[in-house]
Amino acid sequence: MSIEFTSLVVDKTDDKLFTRELRKRVIADLPPGNVLVRVRYSSLNYKDALSATGHPGVTRTFPHTPGIDAAGEVVSSDNETFSPGDNVIITGYDLGMERDGGWGEYIRVPSEWVVRLPEGLSLREAMIIGTAGFTAALSIIKLVQSGITATDGDILVTGATGGVGCMAVSLLCHLGYRVVAASGKEADHTFLHTLGAADIISREQVITGHERPMLKERWAGVVDVVGGTTLAAAIKSTRYGGAVTCCGLVGSIELPLNIYPFILRGVTLFGIDSVNCPTPLRQQIWHKLASEWKPPHLSQIATEIPLELLEEHISTILQGGIRGRVVVKLP
Repeated sequence: MSIEFTSLVVDKTDDKLFTRELRKRVIADLPPGNVLVRVRYSSLNYKDALSATGHPGVTRTFPHTPGIDAAGEVVSSDNETFSPGDNVIITGYDLGMERDGGWGEYIRVPSEWVVRLPEGLSLREAMIIGTAGFTAALSIIKLVQSGITATDGDILVTGATGGVGCMAVSLLCHLGYRVVAASGKEADHTFLHTLGAADIISREQVITGHERPMLKERWAGVVDVVGGTTLAAAIKSTRYGGAVTCCGLVGSIELPLNIYPFILRGVTLFGIDSVNCPTPLRQQIWHKLASEWKPPHLSQIATEIPLELLEEHISTILQGGIRGRVVVKLP
């Protein structure tokens, strides 16, 4: 197949610097796989920005096209599960990390990575949700499975203006929970209230007293995307029998904590991994997100940009300057 298409390509120079440019490619340039997809929408995630700047913890092989999210139509498939014209979603696995991802008009992937777009979602809506919303939903299902109900008390969401955080706020409020959003950006308080947050507190209010072994019980559950001291303080202030989920490390990879919250209050800490989520659970989550869990504020959460404007947003997300979700529309 000799189709020519456009991708944003990150390359490594001889002096170990990284460059980014829109580059023409052909289908033969793509890695092997049994499903070829014409990408219509992708998104910008923190991990994408790391890949785009050559972070070795994300991508080590160049030239490379980032984009851990993709939604589009099947062009060809060697697997009878999918037929040309099927609308599909691909998130997680190695997409956009060591395999060319959604910042190109075409991707080729193993059929095991592909999820059929469920009724109730458009391709664009699926990418507003993307890995961020999928991760938020995985976090919330852990809280639900732990028996935490909307009447049990406040749910804390940290990093609430970022992709995972704002999706978690929107989903939890939609499900009837009372959400306290933690954010260091006063300018975004109106945005968080629009999503349904009952209260907004600062990072300092979350971590005050974090050096103490235990803190006053405040939260029935926590969705943490920050890590580090913020996560430790949230765990220390979670109520008896509560649950905390963690999926991010922008604060730190270290967790300054003792075991008291676990053995004196029975707090449960869940790690959330969206990359290698098993297919049955992946399909279950996407069907929930297309139906009873569909976030009601998708238009308020999203900023849409063309592939050509990605460059100016990459450094912004690395500096914590992105609010909500950035959706990338492919040509």
